[in-house]
This record gives sequence, structure tokens and C-alpha cells, in this order.
Amino acid sequence: MKFPKTYALKDIAEIIGSEYIGDADFPVHGMNEIHVVEAGDIVFVDHPKYYDKALQSAATIVLINKEVDCPEGKALLISDDPFRDFNTLTRHFQPFQSSNVSISPSAKIGEGTVIQPNTFVGNNVTIGKNCLIHANVSIYDGTVIGDNVIIHAGTVLGADAFYYKKRPEGFDQLLSGGRVVIHNNVGIGALCTIDKGVTGDTTIGEGTKIDNQVHVGHDTVIGKKCLIAAQTGIAGCVIIEDEVTIWGQVGMASGITIGAKAIVLAQSGIGKSLDGGKTYFGSPAEEARDKMKQLANIKRIPDILEKLKG
Repeated sequence: MKFPKTYALKDIAEIIGSEYIGDADFPVHGMNEIHVVEAGDIVFVDHPKYYDKALQSAATIVLINKEVDCPEGKALLISDDPFRDFNTLTRHFQPFQSSNVSISPSAKIGEGTVIQPNTFVGNNVTIGKNCLIHANVSIYDGTVIGDNVIIHAGTVLGADAFYYKKRPEGFDQLLSGGRVVIHNNVGIGALCTIDKGVTGDTTIGEGTKIDNQVHVGHDTVIGKKCLIAAQTGIAGCVIIEDEVTIWGQVGMASGITIGAKAIVLAQSGIGKSLDGGKTYFGSPAEEARDKMKQLANIKRIPDILEKLKG
């Protein structure tokens, strides 16, 4: 998430009430999660296991809960609770805006687009030309939709990320200040849920078609001309490259990559990255031919045991 202007380090420290290490006028351009940070961004870290990763990342401002040596060319914000203060910054720069109308006056809707009854279009939404948005779709603030997109009834674009920190009193939610971005010629079925990014974008690439009842987690990037069948669940921060086919009821863990033109057969469970150009099956998913051989050999076990008894 980029701020509307460049802020000084001292200004950010004042917003969250923290100490800082570095030049008071050190420039701050935005805030992001570690997998998408770049120079000028704030990244937060609150566990010693990830200190080095955050300090050595592309982010030039690190919101951290311990006073450590500041890397050259960077600045630190010292906080007793970086998770809380990251949320404070999200509230400050991306506050929730209520709406009392079905289609916000700030929404931009392209020529030829049809929006069916009972659809909600939030603040600062952009919808391109010749789209068809069916009834009872909810499009949250800041969503960007390209041209020639079809979205079927009951789909929700832009709900919060499923991202929590466990505390003694319960789970504390990390606020979402990102967007959903849908490119041209995408088709989205009924009752799908596509969560917005925490600080970046959840992206659906051009020409991709998504069946009914599919969930796409926060900050996931789906490439061009993919096919995703019903009841697939995709966790946050997944990368699905171009022309991937995912059949029904597939589940994916967070942070993995599915290579271009891979095919994942129905009811597979994916816990690690998969190379492109191959077909996969099973849980955990493996190359389909090898998995089928394993299953065939398992069926032979009773016969083998009988022969051994004889």
C-alpha cells in the first residue's frame, strides 16, 4: 500500500507513538508485507526468528519490537507491539468508509456494463466496459475490474484477509488495506469469495475462468487463461502461473507456486510448490502417473500378504 504522499520517519513514529532509529526526515512511501516490499516501504516483524529476514529485505523501514543494529541505508521504528502498530497505520491511511447506497458515487463504471439488482458497489471501485455483474454481488471498496468481465450471483470481491495473531484473550486480526484486481475477459462463477490483499493486490489474470464456490485468499496472484473448477480453496500469497488447470475440490497451502500449464486433478491437496507442465494428483499431490501406480500397488498388498503366508 502506497501512501498519498511521502512522509518523514518522525511523522510515522508520531502516528504510532514509537521511538525511531535513523534520520528524522528519512522518506517513507508506504507499507507492505515482506513478500512484496520495496524501497520506501515499512515492513513489520515481531518474532526473533524473522528479524534477519525483515532487516535484510527490500523494505527500508522496519517496524520491530527490539532495538537492534540498523542496517545501512535503512531506518527502524521501535514498538512494543509491531502487529498492533501496523494495524494503526492501516486505519490511518486506509480507514473504513461506510456507504448507504447500493452503488457508490465514487465508483467508475464503463460503457455497456450491466449491473443487476441488489449488487453492492463500494467506494472508489472501477469497473470496465461491457461487463455483466449479476444480482447480489458484493464488490468492496477499491476493487478494480477490467473489461468484458462476467461475475455471477452471490460472489464477494474484497473481503478481509484470514490473517490473525493469537493473543491470550483471543485472535487479533491483521487489517486489510489492499485490493482485488480483476483483469479483462475474466469469468467468475456464483458464490465465489476473493479476499483483498493485506497491503497489496489479490490479482486474477486476463482470460482466467473461475467456477462456482471457489475461494481465493489474500495476495494470491492467478495468471492468464487459467481454469479453476468448483469448490477449490486457495490460501493466501499463492502464485498460480499462466494456463494452469485446477479441477474441483483442490486445496492449496499458503505461499506456494504452481508452475505454468500445470494440471491439478480433483480432490488433490497441495502443500508445496509444483513445477509447470505436469499433471498432479493426490494429497499430498504428486505427479499423477506416479500416484496412480502407488494406489495400484496398495491394492496388491492383501494378495502379497496371502502369498507370504503360504
